[in-house]
Amino acid sequence: MNQHAALAARLAPLARPFRLIVTGGGTGGHTYPALTAVREAQARLAHLGKSLDVLWVGTERGLEARVAPAEGIAFRTVPAGKLRRSSNPLAMLNKENLKDMGRVPQGAHQARKIVSEWQPDVVLSTGGYVAMPVGLAAKATRTPLVVHEQTVRLGLTNRVLARVATVVALSSENSLKLLPDTAKAVVTGNPVRPTVLAGDASKAVPALGMHGWVPGLPTVYITGGAQGSVQINTMVREILPWLLTAANVIHQCGSTSLEESRAYAATLPPHLAGRYWVSDFVGQELPDVLALADVVIARSGAGTIAELTALGKASVLIPLMSSAGGEQAHNALHLEEAGAAVALTGEKATGARLTDALRPLLEEPALRTHMAAQARSLGRPDAAAHLVDVLLGAGLDHLEKNPA
Repeated sequence: MNQHAALAARLAPLARPFRLIVTGGGTGGHTYPALTAVREAQARLAHLGKSLDVLWVGTERGLEARVAPAEGIAFRTVPAGKLRRSSNPLAMLNKENLKDMGRVPQGAHQARKIVSEWQPDVVLSTGGYVAMPVGLAAKATRTPLVVHEQTVRLGLTNRVLARVATVVALSSENSLKLLPDTAKAVVTGNPVRPTVLAGDASKAVPALGMHGWVPGLPTVYITGGAQGSVQINTMVREILPWLLTAANVIHQCGSTSLEESRAYAATLPPHLAGRYWVSDFVGQELPDVLALADVVIARSGAGTIAELTALGKASVLIPLMSSAGGEQAHNALHLEEAGAAVALTGEKATGARLTDALRPLLEEPALRTHMAAQARSLGRPDAAAHLVDVLLGAGLDHLEKNPA
């Protein structure tokens, strides 16, 4: 009997909805894996004739405060303090940190009250500062706690919660050595939205209206995330005339750089301009664009890495060097070491270096294919299903040991 079938058999006697509290957020890297796991759990339980009651606990200002209600998920808030880290310990004794430290006891009290009242079968923490009080509340109320880590390195909150978690779900095997010896860990991968994996390359060009797209050329997709990246956009403008001789280019530049990018595009020769599509945002066409892309230029946040490896895409990664704990640089270098990407970190992030990275990928299809295969070997497109297995298993273990 496989794990899915075994869980189905254990769920059969449950006469009420399975109860889940989700906590985590602040950024998309923490929020969207949690949302994907919720949707996978709902679908799994519905298939078995069961249902899911879910409550998301977050902060008032984090991304989760918009995403959860918009997705029809019950949402409550608790205060949470943010630790602004510095290599100088004295620099951490600042007004903002001291103010936020005062929120921690209040958040812990409210979180414990919520968990006690709601009585979930399991708590899922995907990280971010709000996860600390909720995770500790799960421990205090003897509620199973599943901590999910999206990055190769563990975030500060998850490093603490890993010591009290029932299970730590990791996105990479390389993270195992970072856990305390007492932690129970499993590698699930980082959940990727199913829509991202279901793109149709043939639909991308008509959807974008790229009338000058050349079928014989590879396609490069450039993105700096939803807000765009001035750094990446500047590098791309430096090399765009050359790049358009070698590739079709789809460029999601963000609202800040849109006017400048379009003005520059207007100066290009018509035969090159027709191969270039630029906009502030790629919406529902994104899965099709990713399916079409032969090479992706992007940041290296956990969500981006999960998508590129699940899809098997050759990429040039330009990490945000100010990311917490240098996580993006670490992610990019991890893929480069595996032959799954080229990383342009620090002083390497120049237009000239970007050209050097792209030229062989665009001129040598075999190299591009090899890099894509290496990326795919690191991918876990079934990560959401594995994470839900862990959640259901932890909840059912607790129920069977503590029957009502």
